[in-house]
Amino acid sequence: MKKIMFTALALIAFAGTSFSQKATLDNPWSLEGVLGFTNPGGINWAAPTIRARYFVNDNIAARVQLGLGDGLGTPMSESYTFYENADGTGGEGTQDINRSSWNAQIGAEYHLAGTSKMSPYFGLGINFGGGSVKESWDKYDGTGYNANVGVEAEGKMSMFGVGVLAGMDYYVLENIYLGLELGLTYSSVSYSDQTQDVTTPAGTTKTVNAGSKETYLSTGAASAAFRLGWRF
Repeated sequence: MKKIMFTALALIAFAGTSFSQKATLDNPWSLEGVLGFTNPGGINWAAPTIRARYFVNDNIAARVQLGLGDGLGTPMSESYTFYENADGTGGEGTQDINRSSWNAQIGAEYHLAGTSKMSPYFGLGINFGGGSVKESWDKYDGTGYNANVGVEAEGKMSMFGVGVLAGMDYYVLENIYLGLELGLTYSSVSYSDQTQDVTTPAGTTKTVNAGSKETYLSTGAASAAFRLGWRF
């Protein structure tokens, strides 16, 4: 699949070599999809991510980006099975984790002169987002199978970050461009208190686990993004 994708991109670039040039302010808007590195795992489409830009003039553009997921690569859902016996016989316990999260960015870019087809730029982005997680355990106690335990838990998270970036647009057809972007991004993720209802033969006990905060600094390939866009 990756070979087919890169071959298609190469053909587009070759076909447009003689006919493309940078768009002008007659086309102030651009809309693009983002293709990011996943490490490990190679190159994959990020969870649906769309970016729109508006060019105030030839050099300055405002940008807005919307996406699903927390931007950190956290799986949206996980499911595990635990067996009563090591050989997989007997009773079964399960742990299901479901997450729902979103991320957004507002920012600005400064485009340099470049060439007739290439538009390099520097920029700044402010990132934010939020989400929730729910866990359901059936016949599972956190360490293994336990027919006498069931758990329902949930919590929420919020994210804020800021990043500096550098990138380029290369026009391969009229108003169609490929792009590359690298950045240095700082992110802070706050997790609210998590509530947990534990059910045993003795009844249901409600507990509250204190929230936490994590910070991330990403650079290099972890922040790389290929883009395919349309200027209109």
